[in-house]
Amino acid sequence: MSIKRIASGSAYEPKIGYCRAVVADGWVLVSGTTGNDHATMTTPESVVDQCELALGHIAAALQNAGASFADVVRVNYILPDRGDFEECWPLLRAAFGDSPPAATMIEAGLIDPAMKIEIEVTARLPQIT
Repeated sequence: MSIKRIASGSAYEPKIGYCRAVVADGWVLVSGTTGNDHATMTTPESVVDQCELALGHIAAALQNAGASFADVVRVNYILPDRGDFEECWPLLRAAFGDSPPAATMIEAGLIDPAMKIEIEVTARLPQIT
């Protein structure tokens, strides 16, 4: 089995010792992803802006792996304040469209108090026929 590791350029990856995603045996495992701007290492104040950035980072990792949001089978949302979650629903519906995954929302603290949402996905690579 070959393993492909996908980095995103986040400063957290080398500091902590992880990569944005791993592709193994037809699966794409995307690490918990926050709405941090990797170029400036800044985090927007709005949970919606953070959600949009996180989804963009995830989309890039999935694309690099050969997948898309349509291939996601499981998603976990982690928010320090569950009251912020509903504001993100329109972005999440738009991202997953007609292929909604199984999902869980967890209320928990994140690595930086400025971070308001973290999203982790598991996808299955599309079968080439």
